Amino acid sequence: MGEQKTTPDHPPLNQFPVWRLIKWTYRIFCWMFIITLICSAALGVAILYLKSKPLPPPEISSSSKLYDAKGRYIGQIDEGEYREPVKLEQVPQSLIQATLAAEDKNFYHHWGFSLTGIIRAVIANLKAGHVVQGASTITQQLARNLYLTHDRTWSRKIKEAILTVQLELHYTKDEILEMYLNEIYYGHGAYGVGRAARVYFNKNVEQLNLAESAFLAGIPRGPQYYSPYFHLPRARQRQRYILDLMVRNQMITAQEAQQAKQTTLAIAEPSKPQQIRASYFRDYVIQTAVLQYGLEESVVRRGGLKIYTTLDPRMQKYAEESVKQFLGDKKDLQGALISADPHTGHIKAMVGGKDYSKSQYNRVFARRQPGSSFKPVLYLSALENGFTPLTQIISRPTAFAYEGGIYRPSNYRGQYANRPITLREAIARSDNIYAVSTLFHIGINKEIDMARKLGIKSPLRPTPSLALGSYPITPYELAQAYATIADGGIRHPLTGIRKIVDSYGKVLVENETNPIRVTSPAHSYVLTRLLTSVFDSGGTGHRVRQMFLRAAAGKTGTTDWDGWLSGFTPDLVTTVWVGYDHSRKLPHHEARLSQYIWGSYMKKATALQPARIFPVPQGVKGVYIDIETGYLATPFCKHTRLEFFVRGTEPRQTCPEHPGPVKRSGNDPSLWERFIDWWNSF
Repeated sequence: MGEQKTTPDHPPLNQFPVWRLIKWTYRIFCWMFIITLICSAALGVAILYLKSKPLPPPEISSSSKLYDAKGRYIGQIDEGEYREPVKLEQVPQSLIQATLAAEDKNFYHHWGFSLTGIIRAVIANLKAGHVVQGASTITQQLARNLYLTHDRTWSRKIKEAILTVQLELHYTKDEILEMYLNEIYYGHGAYGVGRAARVYFNKNVEQLNLAESAFLAGIPRGPQYYSPYFHLPRARQRQRYILDLMVRNQMITAQEAQQAKQTTLAIAEPSKPQQIRASYFRDYVIQTAVLQYGLEESVVRRGGLKIYTTLDPRMQKYAEESVKQFLGDKKDLQGALISADPHTGHIKAMVGGKDYSKSQYNRVFARRQPGSSFKPVLYLSALENGFTPLTQIISRPTAFAYEGGIYRPSNYRGQYANRPITLREAIARSDNIYAVSTLFHIGINKEIDMARKLGIKSPLRPTPSLALGSYPITPYELAQAYATIADGGIRHPLTGIRKIVDSYGKVLVENETNPIRVTSPAHSYVLTRLLTSVFDSGGTGHRVRQMFLRAAAGKTGTTDWDGWLSGFTPDLVTTVWVGYDHSRKLPHHEARLSQYIWGSYMKKATALQPARIFPVPQGVKGVYIDIETGYLATPFCKHTRLEFFVRGTEPRQTCPEHPGPVKRSGNDPSLWERFIDWWNSF
């Protein structure tokens, strides 16, 4: 038998049925199509999800800046990242191109990730032997800087990728680039190109040339490594490399690059950020912006705002020096000072304590008993209700009956004139009996009404002790009241802010004061003239004249716990308080320190102001009176004074104890009588 042949299970390849090959190809194509369709759908759903999912707002924080009354920069409102945010159109094209060449040349042509960029970076770094080029795109860097840490973990990289896609979906390329340029760190405390241009070249960003732009663009890769202050040759080498990249990417010509390489760079001297010294005033500005104008505190502190204040740095310096001079060696003794322009309400200086580093409590807003410094409120109301500078009340121990019982005020150290005294003398001596008598004469509610008109908002009760300043108010409120008197009865709300502008130049707040007339210029002026006696010999504030000789009016105030002096010149009002924080009695010799602080400060603060007297308004008449009798003075009166009255309330009868020449005959008035009539006509 011969050998039997077997048939193979599968035919040779060249004998494979064509229909089966087509069938397998079709199946593969279908599966690929289905997989592609599923992936596309999943990608579409993912994109729609990320598009609809809110992206955390990019917080490019920048410490807000304070400017003084003349618009001069005086310091940051908060320590931290120093930025000067700019718009993309402010950035020169050379800096934009240099940044793209250095960081992401295909930025405008990808969706947040660049495969070619990764390959290019790897090759460049291998050739250089160290990292000279990054693989991350600008969008990736921005996502990391805005929202993430710089940890080298897979979870962080995944989050970065997701946030990168979201940034590309939510913002335009120009918006992303603008955020990046304002966020990136350039070393030496400079965040963003605006601040970097200022730090390294002392220029606005729009003034940068090609050489400076390429130089700055090279720093973010390693702010310490390429610092011009530590490694200038290395930084220049990096600049030249970036210029070559710009030529290679056809952003500039080779000739332009060569010129830039040969350009001398004027690197600015390194400087520390200037810090504001008016720390209590700074805190007040923050609180005002938040509580009065409704801004978020985080925005006020770190929103890159420009806050234009009313502060006068020179006056602020004098205020701090004066408080420190007289309180510096007094353990635990504290003080407060607020000074303002009465014609505008603009606060020029504010000191809330003698050492901000030890206590940040601003005592300008602490409620304390004002004592006799509150009496001008009473006497202004009295002048509106029939009192004149010559109104007399007996100064002697007196008991006053009222609905709550019997009130027995006393004068300091039991000193009484035991005779009738005038309003002028009562103010100069700070007579308490006269004050309480006045309160009962005009009615308690009228003093409360006047306090409200002058700007005092603290609680006040209708009791006899109100006349003596027994209810606590703040130095800020007392300064407001005196400023209203100083401006002839017009109340300008005290303020420390003129304008607030955001980082893009939009005006958020513009303080337009609404002055209100609350009393007549005549009554305010008469009271002002009476308050000048406080600084005369025998007045409670006579010590001020040892330091300050200009025209001034004011009132002292002393309680068991507080020492006050609030006063003003024609152009500046200042209130000073001294005392202890925790219910500790204040010796009288320490209470007087408020006068020395006031006098020292006012002497320095007004040195550059023209010396002026208080201008006499309409409705006021000045006449010479006999001090002893209160009648119109004659040439034969030995003790006279020029006294001012609201027109119509001045005395009209000449002094009967010192009459002029007797008329001998006829009905015509004598020369003296004609002179008196002429004088009284004014």
